[in-house]
Amino acid sequence: MVAHSKGNRTRSRNLLKKSPRERGAIPSLGSLMYDYKPGEKVVIKINPSIHHGMPHRRYHGKVAEIVAKRGRAYEVKLKLGEKQKLLLIRPEHMILFKSG
Repeated sequence: MVAHSKGNRTRSRNLLKKSPRERGAIPSLGSLMYDYKPGEKVVIKINPSIHHGMPHRRYHGKVAEIVAKRGRAYEVKLKLGEKQKLLLIRPEHMILFKSG
């Protein structure tokens, strides 16, 4: 028997699956070019077709706060359980959080 692989995208078949109409589509330019400001809230929504700057699947759907910009990516801070996490995520994997 072959050992079960334990990569970054293990057991994410449904989580990181696009609908047939979205397949191959790149995100809209408006969402890519939006300049996030420190303190803004974002939702981490992984785009599986773009691998650069992709966070781990455990952060998918979580709300985070922008801390700073680093190159093309953003430093985001979120609380996971009792710990504060600092992640580097590209804007392709984030959408602006709208409360209410």
